[in-house]
Amino acid sequence: MTSPSPNASALGFPADFLWGASTSAFQVEGAAAEDGRGPSIWDTFCRLKGRVDNGDTGDVACDHYHRYAEDVALMRRIGLGAYRFSIAWPRVLPRGRGAVNPLGLDFYDRLIDRLLEAGIEPWACLYHWDLPQALQDHGGWANRDSAGWFADYAVLCAKRYGDRVKRWATFNEFSVFTLFGYALGWGAPSVADRGEHLKVIHHVNLAHGAGVDVLRDLVPGASIGAVHSVQPCRPEDDSPDNVEGAALFNELWNLAFPDAQILGHYPPRIARAVEPYVQAGDMARIARPVDWFGLNHYAPLFAKADPSMVWGCGFGSPPADMPRTDIGWPLQPEAFREALLDLTARYRLPIYVTENGYGTKTPEAPDDNGVVMDTARIDYLRACIAQMAGARRDGADVRGYFVWSLLDNFEWGGGYGTRFGIVHVDFATQTRTPKESAHWYAALIGSALAESGAESGE
Repeated sequence: MTSPSPNASALGFPADFLWGASTSAFQVEGAAAEDGRGPSIWDTFCRLKGRVDNGDTGDVACDHYHRYAEDVALMRRIGLGAYRFSIAWPRVLPRGRGAVNPLGLDFYDRLIDRLLEAGIEPWACLYHWDLPQALQDHGGWANRDSAGWFADYAVLCAKRYGDRVKRWATFNEFSVFTLFGYALGWGAPSVADRGEHLKVIHHVNLAHGAGVDVLRDLVPGASIGAVHSVQPCRPEDDSPDNVEGAALFNELWNLAFPDAQILGHYPPRIARAVEPYVQAGDMARIARPVDWFGLNHYAPLFAKADPSMVWGCGFGSPPADMPRTDIGWPLQPEAFREALLDLTARYRLPIYVTENGYGTKTPEAPDDNGVVMDTARIDYLRACIAQMAGARRDGADVRGYFVWSLLDNFEWGGGYGTRFGIVHVDFATQTRTPKESAHWYAALIGSALAESGAESGE
């Protein structure tokens, strides 16, 4: 039985509020070596022993490359107004630059056209962590030339898809892929070096600015933003070292990218460290006007001083009495409201929640009646959406919400053992089964559509 759904209008969401879902190319597409796609840094990382749970890879993932039509049909059944996906750089430019791959470009044509036919707005993200390995072989993001490589890639995508796609994000979660990939060594390309991390922060910011300019120039009517992971950062305890460690970690996680991109400067603890890599005119190249702020939010972070880490700080532990998911993430939906209000005050931009969701290691397999009961996910989504409604009442200009994720998928270091989807995927058969959370979300969206129809007199 589907859990009761809140009524969107009763929560204060207007009829034009956008309800959607998100995925990313590497996590769902599969077809890793098909139709001319080149390898990415995550293809390489997955083959490093012990780096991904169960030795999982993105080779097949959800096979979205072949099953996109089925997945779009699921989106339509749920009632999604928008779908945020990423374009795989190595699929359209196998070596990252130079010769294009027509078959790769064709795939996104098919996907975009199918979305539009279904009445679902395509939201395209240019970069969701899958740098072509050929560019990593030339230094990757640590090479200042990477900003130019990204701009050229953006030109290709804007010219090909800009006639149909008007919503664009440059990058997804700048802080996460740079911290995990270059400071902590936990993700691709598995580097832990403070100097390399500083270069990457600055060069990725330059790439963002270049991408904004390309999209603004080449896509008439473009609505452009970037997607940031923002989680309120709290010290593990009130010791002076941990308070300072959390303040530095907050800058690395929450501020290093949006402050540079929107306010035109780096936060104070990072500014002096990154200064050697900043050339004349760089901050103006980075701080290009954008139309919206993309927020990915899951839980508050707890941080501490940690001399073993290259920055001298790292993840701490939540309070012992704080509820957690079974993947260890704190459960504190009110932190979502806090983040929305803080972002509104700091950046003064419309906000789209581009990811919010609940992960579990519970198998969540369909029962004998084909039902996938995921009550904990529903409870989390209900609580977060209520907090979002409260933030809107208090002045946060939140205009849309995308659940993470449409499908159970490849969850980076967690492989296929961690599930965030509102649709269950049996990875052995690729069978899709909407979970109870999908039915709950469909009912929420349906209430918004009903209200919209009533207002228009239909």
